[in-house]
Amino acid sequence: MAIKIFIDQGHNPSGFNAGAEGFGYREQDITYIVGAYLFDILNSDSRFDARVSRTYPEEVLGTSNASSLRQRVDMANSWPADYFISIHVNSNPNPDINGAEVYVYNLDSPSSDLAESILQEIVRRTGIKYNGVRENSSLYVLRRSQMPAVLVELGYITNFNDLQLLINDQYQFAYGIYVGLLNYLGLPQL
Repeated sequence: MAIKIFIDQGHNPSGFNAGAEGFGYREQDITYIVGAYLFDILNSDSRFDARVSRTYPEEVLGTSNASSLRQRVDMANSWPADYFISIHVNSNPNPDINGAEVYVYNLDSPSSDLAESILQEIVRRTGIKYNGVRENSSLYVLRRSQMPAVLVELGYITNFNDLQLLINDQYQFAYGIYVGLLNYLGLPQL
């Protein structure tokens, strides 16, 4: 039986629940592509069955911020997925803030081990700064998912050096998530 992975490409392409912006780039465009790569990587491995929240770049989920988040979680819960991976890009008013971090609902959980495994592999593959696994019980997609869930902040769109990685190494970010998942599950790379 294939392991079911739900990939949530954070944010809508425009309007409500649109993501961060930096240097003329948009979070939702980066998360869409990284999620699409991850979808292809996972579905080319017979041990996995992956689905995405946004099946095409301009797809808008929900009719408000709240319903957009709810629709993503509902898709994963009703499938039901075995793991929920939400992909995001961070921002900060201070352009010097940089690096990748992964959020979980509770640090004392299987999600935390998955988050650590994914983060280590992203850092190893892209060279982005390691910011650690962090607890945030207020994030809707982590709070309402009925399976282990992680929210991956790939890097800061407002930091010029991170942005270069986010633009140029999108496949490596996706592959890092994949290998992090394999390592967590104790599965060999094919």
